Amino acid sequence: MPRECYVTGKKTLSGNKRSHSLRATRRKWNVNLQKATIMVDGKPTRVRISARALKSLKAKEAR
Repeated sequence: MPRECYVTGKKTLSGNKRSHSLRATRRKWNVNLQKATIMVDGKPTRVRISARALKSLKAKEAR
């Protein structure tokens, strides 16, 4: 299963880690994925969703 948010499509980002001497080595920034049950087409579905998207959905639901 890919490290991708079901709702927003956010994926792992890559770039350089920089030491004090500015030496560059490759690194990754992973998405903060959570397993959650959300309604998809009227059915409860267990998906991997980013924490930010989950927070937004809960706020929208509360209104």
